[in-house]
Amino acid sequence: MSGAEGRIARDADGARVGAAAQGAELLLLGDRKKRGGHFFDYIWLIYSLFFVIDPVERHSRVAWTEFAIAYAIFLGCYFGMVFSRTQRWKLGCLAGLAVLGVVYFRFNAGAAGMFIYVAALAPFVAESIGFGIGAIVASTLFCVGEGVYLRYSMWDWGICAAFCVTIGAANMVASQRMRAGRKLGMAYEEIAHLSRVAERERIARDLHDVLGHTLSVVVLKSELAGKLMERDPERARREIGEVEQIARKALSEVREAITGYRADGLAAEIARARKTLEAAGVTLELADPLPEMAPAAETVLSLIVREAVTNIVRHAQAGHCRLAVENRGEETALIVEDDGRGGIQEEGNGLRGMRERAESLGGRLRVESGAGTRLLVEIPAQAAAHP
Repeated sequence: MSGAEGRIARDADGARVGAAAQGAELLLLGDRKKRGGHFFDYIWLIYSLFFVIDPVERHSRVAWTEFAIAYAIFLGCYFGMVFSRTQRWKLGCLAGLAVLGVVYFRFNAGAAGMFIYVAALAPFVAESIGFGIGAIVASTLFCVGEGVYLRYSMWDWGICAAFCVTIGAANMVASQRMRAGRKLGMAYEEIAHLSRVAERERIARDLHDVLGHTLSVVVLKSELAGKLMERDPERARREIGEVEQIARKALSEVREAITGYRADGLAAEIARARKTLEAAGVTLELADPLPEMAPAAETVLSLIVREAVTNIVRHAQAGHCRLAVENRGEETALIVEDDGRGGIQEEGNGLRGMRERAESLGGRLRVESGAGTRLLVEIPAQAAAHP
């Protein structure tokens, strides 16, 4: 062979291997919809036409028969990997493609491109990084080893081995990014789901606190108005007027709870608590001035005070209630205690809601119920600190 002919042969070998490598690099990069559906499933087969060069050059019936058998197996493995939904089948097709490359490379130098297909597709078949690296290394070694053993031109196996490494590594990175993107998308969906669940639970707690407290006051004042109707009609009318105001306020609070409830403030809530307890015949003792705190902490403590007062009015049968908010340095503490019957045996919706509110700020709730009930809520200073 002359120098010119050798250069032409080397250029042809390099062109067919390089073109096959380019097609293999783009295979399975993303899901089928992102790759253009069926069009891209077929378009990359054009690079397998370089497998035809050797039969054309040999121009024999045996060469064409070998090509027909090998290409049929190649198409079966290729489409098996593209369209199969089971990993086991994909792995089997990948293994078939690798065996075909080892066997057919003996008869067709252009079959070196099959090793590139194996290295390019392996990272997408299994999530294991070790599997992908192993497949890339094995494809490269088989290509080099068999090429040297068969004494093929270095252009036949050298360029192929280089592309096995470079394209395999590039597709390894691409496959990991693709999987990370899918996992991130699933994580976002899970976060969105948990956010919806948390929002529903928040609304349920707020409605329980708002309606539970309000309806308790409405019942209490209605009973009082009924008792005073004959004895003190003027006061009975005042009580009924307050029932109307409370009902209107409750309607507004329910609407606020649905859109994102915010308490009026701890001082305002304690003022309402005083009126509610006085109407039930319970004396409120307020200890120490209220410390300043962040709006989130104030909202949580306000709603806990509301639920605690509602429980006292409904169940405690108490005559005295003490309420204190203390700044203890590392934490802010809310104390609500009464001299009622106590004896709380299990945690109901009200206590559970208070505990969840406290824990949402990293705090905790403790309940002591014996001769009376003592409720202690502790919130970390960083959560309660005013910005």
